[in-house]
Amino acid sequence: MKIGIIGAGNIGGTLARRFRELGHEVLIANSRGPETLTAIERDTGAVAVTAHEAARGGDVVVITIPESKIPALPSDLFDGVPDTTVVVDTGNYYPRERDGRIAAIEEGVTESRWVADQLGRPVVKAFNTIEAAHLGSKGKPSTTDGRIALPVAGDDANAKATVLRLVDQLGFDGVDAGTLDESWRQQPGSPVYGADRDLEGVRQGLLDATRERQPAWRATAASPGSYDAPR
Repeated sequence: MKIGIIGAGNIGGTLARRFRELGHEVLIANSRGPETLTAIERDTGAVAVTAHEAARGGDVVVITIPESKIPALPSDLFDGVPDTTVVVDTGNYYPRERDGRIAAIEEGVTESRWVADQLGRPVVKAFNTIEAAHLGSKGKPSTTDGRIALPVAGDDANAKATVLRLVDQLGFDGVDAGTLDESWRQQPGSPVYGADRDLEGVRQGLLDATRERQPAWRATAASPGSYDAPR
């Protein structure tokens, strides 16, 4: 499979390495240009390209950048990209630590629905509930009991099926978490966020989730601060 990754941070770099280990062709881009990604190329085997090339070169395109940077992506990023290309959003909204206030999300729009609206493309929400280090090291064969499970939400059944297959290849149990408008069940503050639950644990956690955003995950008048000093 050809996979484009836009964002070369912890999650993007980890996915690039793991997908290459699985034999996928990987293109990776960041906001500073491919010439800044020589270390990523060396360490992962992915090919550094521009964001436009990453969006056009894959069967799957993974967007893994800070939420607040989504509107800065080129407005023509997906022009001419086939509708069959699956777009994955791994992002989380961290208003107090990084992103500042995003009004629509504060008012109840799910994070990935907001991302889809900004991109003008349907997205599948995945890989947002697990730490990058665990994503890179804790995958297990499908015959193993108690694998970490990852929720996958989206509106297109075929697109979700593609992402669920990738989740399984990476060594995790995939859980269909419903539509994109139900993806609040896996957002920060939910029972499954950062919890490394198994299959039944994630299913129960999705059921136990409440939609109201907790104060720790809402912007304040002083937001943003930093990860060390959220405001």
